[in-house]
Amino acid sequence: MEPMEIVNLLSRWIHVGTAIVLMGGAVFMRFVLLPAAAELPTAEHDALKGRLKARWKKFVMIGILLLLLSGFYNYLQVAAVEHNAAGDKRYHMFMGIKILLAFGVFFLASVLTGRSAKFEPMRKHPAKALTWLILLAAGVVGLAGLLKVRGIPTTAPTTPAPATNTTQTP
Repeated sequence: MEPMEIVNLLSRWIHVGTAIVLMGGAVFMRFVLLPAAAELPTAEHDALKGRLKARWKKFVMIGILLLLLSGFYNYLQVAAVEHNAAGDKRYHMFMGIKILLAFGVFFLASVLTGRSAKFEPMRKHPAKALTWLILLAAGVVGLAGLLKVRGIPTTAPTTPAPATNTTQTP
């Protein structure tokens, strides 16, 4: 295996692995931790929330950085080389939508782990924001799968081939 292939493989693993950790953490929090923590007394609930936020924030910030770096690298490796050469405008359209959805995920994850007073109501009752985050992340994963399996379309010639006369005149 050549060194560039190893770098490409590592970048792909970092990107997918980070997405798995962050999306899995969001699903766990929304459907397991939030309902279980709701049964705790207020003081214990608030203490748990504070400890959880401090630890999870590190995962979110490092995860966003890794996703941005590896995603940009992967885009340059795959899209700029393979799909530009094929004139694949749909690839870039779907990739653009995927990136916009990912920014929505990054925003919600940052808000839920952040300190801004403006978003305190979302942090006090995070179920709705986590649900939107999970839905947006599912859209990102779905588009990633579409982009991976659809391949590179073949381009048809833009002008028809000239007709040839197959009859011979004596």
